[in-house]
Amino acid sequence: MTTLLIADGGATGHALTAALRLGAEVHILELPPNILAESVAESIARLGGYDAIVAPATSTGKNLLPRVAALLDVMLISDIVDVVSPDTFRRPTYAGNAIETVQSADRIKVITVRASAFPPSATHGLKTVTVAPAETTLSRIVSEDAQQATGPELGSARIVVSGGRAFGSKEQFGALLTPLAQKLEAAIGASRAAVDSGYAANDLQVGQTGKIVAPDLYIAIGISGAIQHLAGMKSSKLIVAINSDPNAPIFSVADYGLVGDLFTLVPELTEKL
Repeated sequence: MTTLLIADGGATGHALTAALRLGAEVHILELPPNILAESVAESIARLGGYDAIVAPATSTGKNLLPRVAALLDVMLISDIVDVVSPDTFRRPTYAGNAIETVQSADRIKVITVRASAFPPSATHGLKTVTVAPAETTLSRIVSEDAQQATGPELGSARIVVSGGRAFGSKEQFGALLTPLAQKLEAAIGASRAAVDSGYAANDLQVGQTGKIVAPDLYIAIGISGAIQHLAGMKSSKLIVAINSDPNAPIFSVADYGLVGDLFTLVPELTEKL
């Protein structure tokens, strides 16, 4: 039996679509506002009866499943890109430059999955049940400062336009990338250097320590192509790079490269589109 646990009421529609593809039984976890990962992890751990517990390797999955694994006293198998057998999996390591094969003898496999590595499955029927959330007093939310997202979500966007430190300022980053992204109906991403410089929010970072993306089209503008950034986007189906340095490492993975000044080329590209 496959069970899909919905831990966010706002995501129910997307989750039910996924359940149809999986042929899954749906457990709806009714959560109060500002619920913490500890409570969700306890709810999952006490369900029982499963050979594997799997979540996408998003910030939520990375926060939640290590806690589940600890509660179940098993290892976490993280960021897999291939299932070899029920107990053997393949995952990237060394910033994606090598793939290691991991075999687990644990009674329950707790796994996070790099979603971009797997195609969608066919749809099937489903049924729903409700699970009560666990309660914890070990921690609490003091405050929350959430940014309002605009445009497609970075992790699932078909097109991603990313900028680097070469933009020079937060104002230039937004003024040049936003119109281009809107024309392409693309999500905006950023290199770690751009995020560290304050040009973009942390949740827009693409790379080894940010989000792993694999869109149909990835446009890297003013990004040199450090190995940590390449680890987060080199699985993209088509990569376009714009950089003033003809020897920038980003050109080694790009399908198309344009050498020139981004402050001239980006407005021209936006106008042509």
